[in-house]
Amino acid sequence: MPGRTTMTDRTDRAARMALSRVMLVEILAPLVLFYGLRWLGANQFVALLAGGAIPALGSIRGFAAKPHASGGGRSRVSGVRLFVLGAMAVTVVSSFISGSPRALLLRGALLMVALGVFLLASLLTRRPFLYEAGRVMFDERRQRAWSQNWESFSHFRTLLRRVSMIWGILCLADAGLRVAIALLMPVDAVPALDDGLLAVTLLVLMVVQRWYARAFLRRNGLRFQGVRIVPLAEA
Repeated sequence: MPGRTTMTDRTDRAARMALSRVMLVEILAPLVLFYGLRWLGANQFVALLAGGAIPALGSIRGFAAKPHASGGGRSRVSGVRLFVLGAMAVTVVSSFISGSPRALLLRGALLMVALGVFLLASLLTRRPFLYEAGRVMFDERRQRAWSQNWESFSHFRTLLRRVSMIWGILCLADAGLRVAIALLMPVDAVPALDDGLLAVTLLVLMVVQRWYARAFLRRNGLRFQGVRIVPLAEA
């Protein structure tokens, strides 16, 4: 009905708000703080440390907010966050020891390594990470459809495992590029280049995932209808 707000509408709005918060806290705020401090005359080490503190505090807050969260997806997300916090701590300590700001620049690479390794490791479990991540993001109706896909269609299970593998490999490739950028490019240029690389990586992931998923399902006589898998004839 016109003007009526559904549960799906509220879920989509909440997802957009969550994405906006991530963009603000993880990308824009650290970038603005770094270049703002550099403009004010702060040295590279201090500016990088201040910029990196924002996502680190956000991770600490998110991890502490759900210490007893239940469900495989939420516990895995918490595991990734804990891994990332540990990686950040290692980069900060090593940068203090070496006295070089370039050690701090490696935290983005460590984050992508953490995500890549976690995605690939999830292939060894009963359900890959992308299945659990989908359940965390969806409302109850979509969760039921997602679970039904998993139980009813072996091709859907294969698809999620293959896409998880693609995500993991691309995250590791992104990490390799970040290491090269951190070590070879001017320090002041690296934060902006890192964020630009993130945008490119996400765009490539979305395009490849969308193209591959559609092609794979179509070859097997299936397609997505919303988040539900249906035979092509039924669709």
